[in-house]
Amino acid sequence: MGIRSAQRQTRRGQLARERALRALAAIRRGNTLSRAARENSVTARTIKRYVGSALVQDRPGGRIRATKSDRLVRYLQIPGANGSVEVTAHGSRAASKLASYKAAVNRFLRGDRHALIDWRGKKVAGINLVTDEGILADLARQDLLPYALYRSLSGIGL
Repeated sequence: MGIRSAQRQTRRGQLARERALRALAAIRRGNTLSRAARENSVTARTIKRYVGSALVQDRPGGRIRATKSDRLVRYLQIPGANGSVEVTAHGSRAASKLASYKAAVNRFLRGDRHALIDWRGKKVAGINLVTDEGILADLARQDLLPYALYRSLSGIGL
């Protein structure tokens, strides 16, 4: 296997992992494994390969469900002082907090002046969260804020 095909395989694997993480979120929202796989264009086998530690089955032949949280690594993008910052979140709880922060930033940019109050002075995954309204407004005007939470290898936000 040449270097070029090894890189392609790695990228392909990373995209499959991202789809498996989205499927895991769908399972947590109540979907079955097969439905989550179908809706996220991934096989049940691939989901088990990448996020199997976050899945449990109470008895053989029983429904597979997701644990309440996990320690899987996720690569996310959040607003930083100079634009988009890539963050490595270890676990679903840190990823959820970062998603809530990003939602608060979006609410602020749509006009909710109180959206960032709860996030002032907070750190998540070792990162100081930007809550300065002037900085965030400037970044939005310059189109430097991340569109999607998850880092995308394909160039399209996931």
